[in-house]
Amino acid sequence: MGFDLKALLQQRRDEGAALHGAHVNPQVPRVLHAIGFDRVFVRAEGAHYWDVDGNRYLDFLSGFGVAGVGRSHPVVRQALHDMLDADYADMLQFDLPLLPGLVAEKLVSLAPGMDRVYFCNSGSEAVEAALKFARCATGRPRIVYCSHAYHGLTTGALSVNGAPEFRKGFDPLLPDTMVPFGDIEALEREIAKGGVAALLVEPIQGKGVNVAPPGFLRAAQRLLHDHGALLICDEVQTGLGRTGRLFAYEHDGVEPDIVTVAKALSGGYVPVGATLARAGIFEQVYSSLDRVFVHASTFMGNALAMTAALATLSVIEDEALVDNAGLRGAELMTGLRALAAEHPMIADVRGRGLMIGIEFGKPTTMRGRAMWSTLNTARKGLFAQLVVVPLFTRHRVLTQVAGDHMAVIKLLPPLTIGAAEVQEFLDAFADVMTDAERPNGLAWDFGRTLVKQALDR
Repeated sequence: MGFDLKALLQQRRDEGAALHGAHVNPQVPRVLHAIGFDRVFVRAEGAHYWDVDGNRYLDFLSGFGVAGVGRSHPVVRQALHDMLDADYADMLQFDLPLLPGLVAEKLVSLAPGMDRVYFCNSGSEAVEAALKFARCATGRPRIVYCSHAYHGLTTGALSVNGAPEFRKGFDPLLPDTMVPFGDIEALEREIAKGGVAALLVEPIQGKGVNVAPPGFLRAAQRLLHDHGALLICDEVQTGLGRTGRLFAYEHDGVEPDIVTVAKALSGGYVPVGATLARAGIFEQVYSSLDRVFVHASTFMGNALAMTAALATLSVIEDEALVDNAGLRGAELMTGLRALAAEHPMIADVRGRGLMIGIEFGKPTTMRGRAMWSTLNTARKGLFAQLVVVPLFTRHRVLTQVAGDHMAVIKLLPPLTIGAAEVQEFLDAFADVMTDAERPNGLAWDFGRTLVKQALDR
C-alpha cells in the first residue's frame, strides 16, 4: 500500500491522547484533560492555530519561544522545501559542508565579541557544551548558577537548574553552586572560595520571568574576569529578538564569554541549538588533532537545521522583528499596567519586549482572601492556572504558568504579532480578571474544581 502521511493523520487524528497515554508520557494527557486543554489541533499559521472543529486560537506561548517567527512562516517553509528537493549530501561526517559555516558566520556577525560556534540539537545540549567549554578553557571545575534558573534537563544542565522540582530523584548531580539571582555579594563569596570556571545566568529567567537587577550582569562580568572566570549567558529563550534586542544581555551592556541559543533559531521546524564563544575558548577545547572530535554530535549542523536557521535569521532581519518585539511589548506592558491599576489582584507586570510575566497577589476583600488561601492550600500558585484556563477555554488564547508553585503567568507570543493580536489578548485578559474577582465567577468555579481534585488525591 505504501506510506501516505496525509491519510494516516486523517485516519488516526483523534488517537493522540490514547497513544501518549499508552506509549509516551501517561501523565500529559491526564493533565491536559484536567485543565481542558485536550483539543485536537490540525493547522497553524502566524500567531494562530486551529482545532479540528475549525476554532481559531491565539498563540501567546509560541511553543515556549520556538515559533519566534510565527507558525509556518512561508520563507522558512519554502527554504526547507528547497533543501529537500536539492538531494543535498548531508551528514557525511567527514566533509566540510557549507551551511554550518554560513550560519556560524551570520551568528558571530550578530553577536559582537563572539568568534566561533558549536552546533547541536537543543538548548540543553547548548548548555552542556557551554559547561564543558568553560571548564576546559579555565581548567577549573565549578559552575555557579542562580536560584530559580532553568537551563535544561540533561544531567549537566540539571546540575545548574535552580528549580528543585526538576532535580528530585536524579541525584547525585555535578558539584555546582547556587547563588541568589542578582546577588553580586553572594557571587563574590563563591568566587573567593576558588575553583570557579564560570557563572551561568539567564538575563531574564524563564521560570517566573525575573529580570536581572540593573548593573548585575556588568558587575558580575567584571568580578569574574578579575578572577579568571567566564560569564555564560543563556539566551535559549531570550535570544534572537525576544526582548526587543537581538540578545537580552545587550540591555545590560555586556559582552559574555559564551552564549547559548536555540528555540527561535529553529524557525519552528527543525530542532537546533548553538553555543557561541569568544576567541580562545574553542582553541582550548579543540587544542590538537587528536582532540578534533572531543565534543561533537552526529546531527550537529545537519542541512535541514541549518537551512531553518539561515532562513529564520533572514526573516528576523528582513521583517524587523526585533523592533516589532520592542514595539508590541511596549503596547502589552502599557495595557497590562493599566489593567493592574483596575485589578488589585495583579501584583506586578515585568519583563522586556515580548517576554512578560504577570504576577498575582492576595485579594483585598475578605471573601477573595479566603478563596486565595483555599487555592494555595491545595497548591501554591494555583490562581495563575485559574487565569490561564479560562483564557484558553473561553477566549481561545494560549498562555502558560511561569513556573511550579508560582502565581505568575508568562507571555511569549511570536515576534510577528501585530497591534490587533495585542488588543485581542488584552480584552480577553481583562474579561478573565473581571470574572476572577466576582464571588461566583466561572474562574472561581474552575478553582473549586481543581481544589476538590487536589484534596481528593
